[in-house]
Amino acid sequence: MKIEVWSDFVCPFCYIGKRRLEEALAQFPHKDQVEVEFKSFELDPNAPVSSGKSIHEALASKYGMSIDQAKDANAGVGKQAAGVGLTFRFDEMKPTNTFDAHRLAKHAKHHGKEAVVTEKLLYAYFTESKDLGNLETLADIGEASGLDRQEALTVLNDKTAFANDVRNDEGMAKQYGISGVPYFVINQKYAISGAQPTETFAGALQKVWEEENPAPKFQDLSPGNGDDAFCADGSCAVPPRNE
Repeated sequence: MKIEVWSDFVCPFCYIGKRRLEEALAQFPHKDQVEVEFKSFELDPNAPVSSGKSIHEALASKYGMSIDQAKDANAGVGKQAAGVGLTFRFDEMKPTNTFDAHRLAKHAKHHGKEAVVTEKLLYAYFTESKDLGNLETLADIGEASGLDRQEALTVLNDKTAFANDVRNDEGMAKQYGISGVPYFVINQKYAISGAQPTETFAGALQKVWEEENPAPKFQDLSPGNGDDAFCADGSCAVPPRNE
């Protein structure tokens, strides 16, 4: 089973949805046969590397609400995050453009480190309040994930490196009609939109597994009905005696 996950590193529900999927996988009996692949999606491709705004100010500006309303909204998201063991520090978050972070993730995928880098990028932004628009910071995250720091920095300084990989993911998202994240595609035929409850992911995993791996249907090759050579319900048929 393959699960493709479109997400962005500054999307709070992407981190929450990732955790809920992981919770569902932890209890799934066939988890060892599930491959999870992360796909790039930019919530705002035109976002500046540094806006000078807090996350509360950015949210208020985007949705035309007051700062207090934005803080209340973020606090609600923070409670959902806490429900899956995550700590979101909204007051210190640094809104930024995530294109370079996505390129780092693609570089990491090339070295088999995609899952590690994805987790560390999300944790760095939401919990450690790191600036994902800073190339040195991204290189540090790459190194902490097992990548060669200088190689990662060289990739990041080359704006064309892995750029097509990111754009290809985003192009595929458009083909699927994906307009928001997180978005989960299972075996290229089933979809889950949003950070759904863990139970929803668990039910989907089981449903897809059963549909993709149906139980074998037996064909009875016994001659006749076999009623005189059959035991059931605690008793056996007694064949008639030949007089």
